[in-house]
Amino acid sequence: MSRFRVIPPAETHLTRQQMYDIIRTPVITEKATNASEHNQVIFRVPLAATKREVKAAVEGLFNVTVTAVNTIRVAGKVKRFRGKPGRRSDVKKAIVTLGQGQRIDVTTGI
Repeated sequence: MSRFRVIPPAETHLTRQQMYDIIRTPVITEKATNASEHNQVIFRVPLAATKREVKAAVEGLFNVTVTAVNTIRVAGKVKRFRGKPGRRSDVKKAIVTLGQGQRIDVTTGI
């Protein structure tokens, strides 16, 4: 008998405005472009966003099938601005893996 109980996946119902609030911007870098060859798209999301919310938002906005969502929380760096120390904001990124044959063109917008 396992100590952990399995929780069935719950349906996440989001309004259109909540979907736009979760998916802030696509990440357009060389690494993100290389990930698109493996059916992955990278988005910047709020720090409090969950994987289920990200999956529901991407499927609702882009009409695609999402197979997996991985999240990365990047801590802000301490940088100097005009000689005074400052701090960049913390950022959360979501790497969304799409189903076979699915595509999202992030250069055209929603």
